[in-house]
Amino acid sequence: MTNEDNPWRTLSTDVRYDNAWITVRHEDVLKPNGEPGIYGTVHFKNLALGVVVLDDEMNTYLVGQWRYPLQQYSWEIPEGGGDPKIDRLTSIQRELREETGIEAARWRELLQLHLSNSVTDEVATIYLATGLSFGDAHPDDTESLQLRKLPFEDAYQMTLDWRISDAMSVAGLQRVKLLQLEGKLDL
Repeated sequence: MTNEDNPWRTLSTDVRYDNAWITVRHEDVLKPNGEPGIYGTVHFKNLALGVVVLDDEMNTYLVGQWRYPLQQYSWEIPEGGGDPKIDRLTSIQRELREETGIEAARWRELLQLHLSNSVTDEVATIYLATGLSFGDAHPDDTESLQLRKLPFEDAYQMTLDWRISDAMSVAGLQRVKLLQLEGKLDL
């Protein structure tokens, strides 16, 4: 066995909770040491999608909202869920229009990442959107959003002092900063 072989053995799986967005499973397993154990996993039915939005003057646009699970307000890049059967880019373009009223002429995939991969299978894709035009936002009825325009550098600094703590936002904004430092950021 190599370090990349699966050392876990699933003995049984029981769905404990299921709704339109997630499935929570209880699994009886044999742990890597061969002893019996349990594992709880959360399956996400949608893809996690986010977008760093940059205008020609290097301003970005953040969305602010109350995050119920955290019981706190959060500033984030525009984000949303996408049906795995629909093209990811099509889904994030829809989310950006709904949440901000912004449309972009140019799109670039920045990164893909697994979020909280010790208990979930959630996969995120983050894009960069440039060449902006502006219209009216039409958020979902579960969203009470504020839109904030600020210099990109200010948003980047917010990831360093934890004023932005959302994982997708931190990853996306820091990825853009890295591209900027490497001279690979095309607006």
